[in-house]
Amino acid sequence: MLLRQYVYFALFSRRTSAAEITALLGIEPDEVSVRGSRFTEPAVIPVSHSWKIVCREPGLCVDDQITHVLDRLRPHTTRIAELARQLAAAEGEHGGAVLEVVRYFNDTDREQPPLRPGTEEGSNLFGWHLNRDVLDFLTTTGAVLDVDEYDMTDPA
Repeated sequence: MLLRQYVYFALFSRRTSAAEITALLGIEPDEVSVRGSRFTEPAVIPVSHSWKIVCREPGLCVDDQITHVLDRLRPHTTRIAELARQLAAAEGEHGGAVLEVVRYFNDTDREQPPLRPGTEEGSNLFGWHLNRDVLDFLTTTGAVLDVDEYDMTDPA
């Protein structure tokens, strides 16, 4: 089975732009999205601005990808937590922080070649866990955990 996966931590808001989040934190994001910036058929519009620190490094298990992201963020935990609380207080479910895990199984249509778990390049990629340090960071920042897994197998 082929597998492609990545992890990101995001701060999101309907009112506060990614540029404003960057200015408040003093940390440059890896990726941003702008509310209303993407249109496809049917019209899909991001519901919020987002500021993201991302790990897309192939060959790493989810645990290691999370560690890479959080290692970059931990020195700024206090500021991140304060801003995440402000966004959530002002906007409810439309503002705050999230740790996102995204996994695509049997994905053959991407630029990044998928890994084959069980081989040397993709050993032990299926299972993952959150250790106490990760849980503490999520608690401190008020972040939710969101896991999206997609089976890209062609039904034909």
